[in-house]
Amino acid sequence: MTTTEAAAQSLSIGEVAERTGMSVHALRFYERERLLVGPVQRTSGGRRRYTSFDVDWLLICVKLRASGMPLADLKHFAELVRHGPGNEAERLRLLDAHRQRVDAQIQALEECRSVIAWKVGVYAEHLARGKARGLWDPTT
Repeated sequence: MTTTEAAAQSLSIGEVAERTGMSVHALRFYERERLLVGPVQRTSGGRRRYTSFDVDWLLICVKLRASGMPLADLKHFAELVRHGPGNEAERLRLLDAHRQRVDAQIQALEECRSVIAWKVGVYAEHLARGKARGLWDPTT
């Protein structure tokens, strides 16, 4: 890839914020905390320029964080990726442990949804009969 092609593919911090849904502040934080895999390039004027690889990585980070991955684990994962081949088993362990936590959260939420659905049914039945008697009422 030529320098001109690379420049054409580079993105400003605002463009990356728009593509990832992250704020400019969050992108700067990710850079400071070394959560990106590679260094963010800068223009001669000091403005950040990101690559499509950076955007792809950040989209993964967004999902990992949205699913509850702690920052410390995300930092560790980024560090492993930065070090390159040879640590894939450790990356797998980290991701699998996170997947197990997410699975447990999903299970807990499904149990909550089941209780809520049951309660909705109880209220719907009582309202359909025109009787609220039998529902919890702290005034009686």
